[in-house]
Amino acid sequence: MDFKEGEILYIDKPLKWTSFAVVNKLRYHISRKMGVKKIKVGHAGTLDPLATGVMIICTGKATKRIEEFQYHTKEYIATLQLGATTPSFDLEKEIDATYPTEHITREMVEEVLKKFIGTIEQVPPVFSACKVDGKRAYDLARKGDEVELKAKTLVIDDIELLECNLPEIKIRVVCSKGTYIRALARDIGQALDSGAHLTGLIRTRVGEMKLEDCMKPEDFEQWLDKQDIKVTND
Repeated sequence: MDFKEGEILYIDKPLKWTSFAVVNKLRYHISRKMGVKKIKVGHAGTLDPLATGVMIICTGKATKRIEEFQYHTKEYIATLQLGATTPSFDLEKEIDATYPTEHITREMVEEVLKKFIGTIEQVPPVFSACKVDGKRAYDLARKGDEVELKAKTLVIDDIELLECNLPEIKIRVVCSKGTYIRALARDIGQALDSGAHLTGLIRTRVGEMKLEDCMKPEDFEQWLDKQDIKVTND
């Protein structure tokens, strides 16, 4: 393996890890193994700390392919709690409002989900990495500043209702780059004349790469020890 020339690694991001922490861990082990101080390592698409699943990690010259991977279609399994919202649209923040759910039926959920398939406009969450005047939205939101983000156009190829145990539902979402599943949860809650937030999120696929083909970060060092690694001294 030639990490400097560029390798693509597929990792299953653990719960509560930041995407940056995954990159850091891999960079540490690769540079240590190669005996170099620095090696380029980057990821092709952030996953929130409370999400798990497929992360594509690029090394060396392969970091030039990051944008290409970001445009690949992604698939998620999302668990939504209906009847309550949080400022972050997931479990990062405490519940800030509750809403009725007695009127919601499985048929109603299925009808509402269909409305989100296709080209849609979505306002990103304020607790996100979107930039406002050069600053990350989540940095401003955590300081308590007022953050206003513009709607973005994106494509949702498919939404499937996997489980309906009201007030909880589980859905499979196939979507384009830039889709915030947390924001989708918010919008589904509103469309159901209620509220909703994410209680679980797994990225199960990026392009052709599936979750079952990914390596766990804790197994990476052992895997690395078994590889034939090219070391270039320049």
